[in-house]
Amino acid sequence: MKIVNLDSYALNPGDLDWTPLKQLGECTIYDRTPVDDDAEILRRIGDAEIVLTNKTPLNRSVITKAPNLKYIGVTATGYNVIDTAAARTANIPVTNIPTYGTDAVAQFTFALLLEITSQVGLHNKLVHAGRWSSNPDFTFWAKPLIELQGKTMGLIGFGSIAQKVAEIAHAFSMKVIFYNHRPKTNLPDYVKQVSLDELYQQADIISLHVPQAPETTEMIDREAITKMRDGVLLLNTARGGLINEQDVADALNNGKIGAAGVDVATKEPIPTDSPLLTAKNCYITPHIAWAPRETRDRLLGIAIDNLKAFLAGKELNVVN
Repeated sequence: MKIVNLDSYALNPGDLDWTPLKQLGECTIYDRTPVDDDAEILRRIGDAEIVLTNKTPLNRSVITKAPNLKYIGVTATGYNVIDTAAARTANIPVTNIPTYGTDAVAQFTFALLLEITSQVGLHNKLVHAGRWSSNPDFTFWAKPLIELQGKTMGLIGFGSIAQKVAEIAHAFSMKVIFYNHRPKTNLPDYVKQVSLDELYQQADIISLHVPQAPETTEMIDREAITKMRDGVLLLNTARGGLINEQDVADALNNGKIGAAGVDVATKEPIPTDSPLLTAKNCYITPHIAWAPRETRDRLLGIAIDNLKAFLAGKELNVVN
């Protein structure tokens, strides 16, 4: 059994152990593969039966021309890089990695929020630059600080990550409301489901936790922003394409959005001309909410379990 991993580096830059994967077959592991070169993708797949990929696309042409391909494992939750219909037609299962990063992404959502509200990074830099040492008073603050107690957290989407964010928000004595495209039942008593317009009108902080689909692409645009409270805080640890970046940048610059914390961008890596890079009060991190070592190790373990299930003639996390 030949196994090819087309783009392993993001998952494992060297701190995880490939041994469990190598025990399942003859492994070829590439750090990166050009995403826009079908011929090179096919060359690297060669006669392998098993292909693992994260962001390297496998389109219909690649899938139909790979001579021995029997299984595609996506080392991520999102699998839009795969033509799943073509794989299904070829009787090739496609698997993904669900819910591996729930705790890490929820933690990071609050890391962004706490940076915005408590300004730890800014004041750490100022203290090290001598600002406190030269201050006439025992304290100073260079930007307004915000207390979370009593604020309303509005969650768009209410899957596993949003539910964990809700728990943390409740621990901070925040009010929690959410919008979900389907009604949710058996809710904790500290959360309330509302319409999307009600969420926009009531939330002091809005956090995005939905997948990117045609109906959610650029859902946070100028029209949606006009419905929000003045000075709302916006968080996005889901997908960059959920927001219209120019509209959000404009709202940051005119103060309608008080601050934004985003771990994702419409195009990644973020282009140097992205309007978010020059917008006021925009906190940007390079898609790292999923990246703690513990989280990536869990992801790798699930990927191996998916493959073991396939080799045993079973289905686990098959998406097509």
